[in-house]
Order: sequence, then structure tokens, then C-alpha cells
Amino acid sequence: MTCRRRPSSEEAVRVSPALLGDSKAPVPQVVAEEEDVSGPWELESAGKRNVESGLEANGSQGQEEQEPVSSTACGEPEEEEETEEEEGSCCSEEGEDGSNIYFYYTIGERWIDYLQRTEDSGFLRHVRPKMKRKSENGLDGRALSPGKKLCKGSEYSRTLGPCMPSPTTTFGDLRNAKAGQARRRRIPSVAPPPELQDWLRTFQRWSGPEKLLALDELIDRCEPSQIKYMMQVIEPQFQRDFISLLPKEVSQGKSQAGPTAVCWLPAVGACSAIVTWLLVLQLALYVLSFLEPRDLLRAAQTCRYWRVLAEDNLLWREKCREEGIEEPLNLRKRRLLSPGFMYSPWKFAFMRQHKIDMNWRSGELKAPKVLKGHDDHVITCLQFCGNRIVSGSDDNTLKVWSAVTGECVQTLVGHTGGVWSSQMRDSIVISGSTDRTLKVWNADTGECVHTLYGHTSTVRCMHLHGNRVVSGSRDATLRLWDIETGQCLHVLMGHVAAVRCVQYDGHKVVSGAYDYTVKVWDPESESCTHTLQGHTNRVYSLQFDGTHIVSGSLDTSIRVWDVESGNCLHTLMGHQSLTSGMELRDNILVSGNADSTVKIWDIKTGQCLQTLQGPSKHQSAVTCLQFSSKFVVTSSDDGTVKLWDLKTGEFVRNLVALESGGSGGVVWRIRASNTKLVCAVGSRNGTEETKLLVLDFDVDLK
Repeated sequence: MTCRRRPSSEEAVRVSPALLGDSKAPVPQVVAEEEDVSGPWELESAGKRNVESGLEANGSQGQEEQEPVSSTACGEPEEEEETEEEEGSCCSEEGEDGSNIYFYYTIGERWIDYLQRTEDSGFLRHVRPKMKRKSENGLDGRALSPGKKLCKGSEYSRTLGPCMPSPTTTFGDLRNAKAGQARRRRIPSVAPPPELQDWLRTFQRWSGPEKLLALDELIDRCEPSQIKYMMQVIEPQFQRDFISLLPKEVSQGKSQAGPTAVCWLPAVGACSAIVTWLLVLQLALYVLSFLEPRDLLRAAQTCRYWRVLAEDNLLWREKCREEGIEEPLNLRKRRLLSPGFMYSPWKFAFMRQHKIDMNWRSGELKAPKVLKGHDDHVITCLQFCGNRIVSGSDDNTLKVWSAVTGECVQTLVGHTGGVWSSQMRDSIVISGSTDRTLKVWNADTGECVHTLYGHTSTVRCMHLHGNRVVSGSRDATLRLWDIETGQCLHVLMGHVAAVRCVQYDGHKVVSGAYDYTVKVWDPESESCTHTLQGHTNRVYSLQFDGTHIVSGSLDTSIRVWDVESGNCLHTLMGHQSLTSGMELRDNILVSGNADSTVKIWDIKTGQCLQTLQGPSKHQSAVTCLQFSSKFVVTSSDDGTVKLWDLKTGEFVRNLVALESGGSGGVVWRIRASNTKLVCAVGSRNGTEETKLLVLDFDVDLK
């Protein structure tokens, strides 16, 4: 067997027909690539004997076509052939007309181009050093030819004839293409059965459907451990790093923007390079934006480039907004993840909020701060804003507390009757009392700024918006006040019984009363625009979002109204007693009832989404509630404060459980911020001392 290099500039290699055992066969040629084509022609062992016999039968013609070379260049020892067989599996197919199909693919660190199949299914192959190129692999993971495209009009087609369809990529091709990343797995210490090659050649000759049938039968005959091995081998081959499939110039540009931009300048110019880089980067970030935050954190551990992408500040800003986090957490010095990597402010804010949520859900319940005051009187109203707590009592006073130190900062003295309602904004506190007055206080100094006279009975409810507060009284009237001047701006008359609840959004006033009605007012004209009738008993609670009015009554029903038309949109049935407290956010309503249950509603559809009950439900009337985007916090006459999951309605745990619960201990009011919970507790029979409990769920920023 002799070989020679074709001395043309195209480096074409001509294969003698004698190698095929047919002196009349056309001479196939392969155009070699730019690199050196020096290297041995090797013949697969399966077809070696036929080729040698072909050389004997056509020796003279073979000598005319080929130049003699040394025997060491024409053949390799048997051991090396077997070693190369282990490095990569050979794959070739025949066309429908029996013609051979030619293709390239990689094995290990070398290129192998299969030229044609010999008569007994052997392969003639040429081994040469692998040439590193910019794009060695196709989109499907297969290694492509490092040379010209196999398309119409190419040099390849002019040399070998008409273009032929690429063969179906085998699983061996995929495994061998990734040999540089992970070596092909082998079963150690097992000699191959002597019939293995014949079995494989038989399998290769079958059609696609026949192969599937054979595989189906083979799987049925495998043991579970063998199926598990197949899964371990197959599954990794179909995993794709979609970020790494982007152009290499782009995927490297994040950390090496300078060199990347420079290498593009001659081709497309600086502006085009930057635009292209940004577009592909935005594509990667757009894909990552669909991941849940926990998946983003896992993705950051995949590789260095994914870690860089997963730290994108705008990406985390969107995740924060989805969770209702409005502000990034700006630190003087950002915490370093590792050299060259830092938390984005938005990601840090998200991580902090996640830790806070976990503290609420399952963190250790530290001993609460205990704020003692008001002696044995009832705490009738509670406000909490920032680090300031204000409690009102039927002992005629209000107390201002520090939520950080637990100290009583101020005691607001001046009312001559019990305080039953209050509102707070920054350092301004407004209180309503049984002495028929409202008082405006400076919480920092304890000074009474204004005393608002006008009501003729107990001021039972109020709502503050901006510099104006609306008060409702048992005298059946409502009054609108300016807290800056202390002036009464408007008086709203129309109810025929005590006003029990009021809401004010700066434009409209909505009030509920013991006359079974809800009224909508225009305070500027002092006119009632709608009287909402439908309840059959006293109205005790109201919520108003500017569009919908929600009213709770002693008749056990909750009604949803349209503020513009005055129509009743839904009647929410399910509670068995008085709805004592409600909270509305977006379209979600949470209601607490004297029947010891809490319900979650969708006011758009009128559907009850969850009922917070079960073995861990409250054992007595629900006194107060508050909810966030994840949790519902409820208090009860049974002396407990419970935490529930808003979405599932599942009980999470007890946050407070008084020892006197069930024997007189009561949690009257609760107020919560993102990191703190304030509970007003006591009893009416002396079993529990009146006090405030402050629970802290914040995280350490050190």
C-alpha cells in the first residue's frame, strides 16, 4: 500500500481505486484543509484483508497512481489501532442507492475524516492533528469540518461529486465531541465479548425502526442497575448550557470587554460591536429573568460567567419589585462575594428580605421586649410606625414607646375620658376620646398641639390622610378637620345612629354606622352621594381602596360595593358571626370574625380563596389581623398570635401564646412592620398584666 501527497495548493489527497479492489472505480478525492496533511493512511482492521487483496489484484495500476512510502508511514502496530478504537467510535452510513456518505467529526484532540466504507464494513481513515478554530462545534453539539462548507458549488462538491446529505448524528458522536470536557466512561476490568463487533455491525445495518425495536427488546431484558447506568450515561449528553452557546466573543466580553471590542473593530466597527454585545447580553438576561430567585442563586454557582450574569443589578431589581421590595439596600461598602465579585444593592435587599421572611416562618423566637404601662386598663388602640409605638387606653392616656429600647418616651395626658381611637403620621398623633374631643399631639415633646371640639358624643373612629383627618362619633355625624390649624372644615350629617367606622382617601369619605347603612360622601359639598343599603344589622368594619368599598356587619355577611355606582357587586357569605376586622390590599381581602375563623377572599370574583382553620385555629373570637405578601398574622381572645401562609392558608406557627390564654389572657391589638410585631395583651379578670410585647425578626447586617 502506497500513499502520496498531492502537490497542489489545495492539498488534495487522491485515493487509489486499487484500495477499493476495483480498478475501474472512480477515484475519489478529498480536499485537505489549511494545515499539514502529513500523516498515515490507516485501514480499519475489519476491512484490512480485503484491501490488501485488492492491492495484490491491482498492483500495477496502484503503482501508477501512488508513490511509494515507507512501511512505517503506511501502517501502525495492531495495539495502536485498538487504542484509537477506544478513543472514539466509528460511524458511517450508506445512502439508499448504496453509496457511501462522507463526513467529519472529532475524537479526543484530533480530527478524523471518514472517507469511505470498505466492502466488509471497515473504514479507511486519515488521522491528522486537530486544528483549533473559532467555531469547531455546530449548534447541536457536533463537531463540524474545519474546512469548507459541504454545499452546492463548494470545492468539496466539485471534488467528490454531488453534495450528499449529512448522516444522522449518533450518540457516540455526541459523547466523543465532548471528550475534551469529560472522558468517555468505561467499564473497568471487563474483556469485550468476541461476538461484540459482529453484533454491533448487525445493529448498524438495520433501519431506524428496526433499531428502535431492538432497543426496546434490549431494555426489557436489562436489570434495573443496567438501566440506571444507561441513564447516567445518556442524560448528561442532552444538557445544554444555553449561555455558553452564545458567540464566544460575547460570552467572554463580560469580563474582558476591552480585548473583545478591539478584536471586533476591524470587522464591524466599535459601535456595531457594542450594540451586538449588548443585544446578546440582554438576550441572556431576558432568559434568566424567567427563573425564580432561588434558581438564579443556584445558577450563579454553575460557572464564573453565569455568576457574573446572575449578579445583574437590573435583573434583581425586577425580582425585588415582584416581591414588593421598593428600595435597594445601599451600604457604604458592598460585601464582597469573592475578589472581583460584589452583591448588587438590589440582590442584597432581596437576600435580606428572604432572611427576614425565614425568621418569621421558622427562626428562633427570641424573648420579646416587654413594655409595661396603663396599669390594669384595656389598651383600646395601637399605632406603630418606624421605631415609634403609640398605645391608647381607657385610662385616659396615650403612651409613646421606643420599639428599639422598649422605653416609654412620652405619656400623653389631657383627655378626661377613655381613648378609643387614634391615628399617627411621623411625629403627629391624633386621638379620639369619650370626652367628645380629638387632640393633636407632638409625639417627640408630648405637647398637645390642638384640641378639636365639635362632637357631642364619643369619638369612636377616625382616619387620617395627609393633613386632614375625618372623625366619626356616636352623635351620628362625621367631621373633617385640618390638623395643622385645628379647624373643623366640614360636617357630614345623614346617619341616624352611631358612626362605627370611617375611611378617607383624600377625595371621598366612606362611613359605616349602626343604622345598617354605608354612606359615600363628597366632603367638599358635604353631600351624601350614595347610601349603600343591604346589610340587616350594624356595620362594624370598612375597607376602601378608591374603587371598591368592603363592609362587614353583625349580620355575618361581607359586602363589596362599587363606589361610583353604589351597586353591590358581591355578598361574601361564610362567616357565622360579627366580622370585627378586615384588611384589603389590591384585590385580596382578609377578614377576621368572632366565630374564631379567618377567611381570604378575592373581591373581584367574590370567591373565598382560603379559610384559616383546622386543628391549630383560634379557639375564640379573632380580635385583630394584618397581612403581607406572604403571611397573615392574627390575634384572638384565646391569648395567641398565629402566623399563616397567605397563599396556601396553612398554619405556620404560634408567635405568641400567653400562659393565661384560655383563662382570661387576651391579645387585644397587633401591629406589624416588616421586621417587628407589636402585641397589646392583658385581661379583664386580672390574670394577665396589661403590657406590650415587641418581637423582632430582623437580620444582622454584619
